[in-house]
Parts: sequence; C-alpha cells; structure tokens
Amino acid sequence: MTVSSIRLVLLSVAAAITLLLIASPLSAQCSMCRAALVGSNNAFFIRNFNIGVLVLLVPPVTMFCSIFVVLKRYHRDDQQSESAVKGKEED
Repeated sequence: MTVSSIRLVLLSVAAAITLLLIASPLSAQCSMCRAALVGSNNAFFIRNFNIGVLVLLVPPVTMFCSIFVVLKRYHRDDQQSESAVKGKEED
C-alpha cells in the first residue's frame, strides 16, 4: 500500500468513528413523517416505517456506487493505456 492509500483509509476510519460517536439517535424520517408518526402509539408500525424508509434508500445508493465504480475502472484503464502509449513512444 502506498502512503496516500493508507492515509485515505485512516481518514475514512476516523470519519466513520467520529460520525458514530457524535451522531444522536437518528430515525430515517423526514420531519413531516416524524410529525405524522408521533401521534401513533404502535411501535411496531413506527419500526417498520423506519425500515421501509431505509430500504427505499438502497437503490439510489447502489446506483451511485455502481456509477462510481465504473468511472473509476474506466479512468484506471485509460491511465494504463496512456502509459503503454508513452512506453511505446520512448522505444
């Protein structure tokens, strides 16, 4: 591993730990949904509603990550082809 990749991993771990320590108990609701559910005494319904909101978050996150991975691979392949062309030019 290079120094920059180690630094990136450590920064990511530090950010995740900071978020976990600072974050108050979060619910996966907007303020309007929370206001509508405050009057409900059914804890099972509220729990399932929170899980449903989190499930609806999965497709956009998956699409974003997929696009990021494809662009990262394309950029890496592009850099490798450029280095190969430069190597042939030097010969």
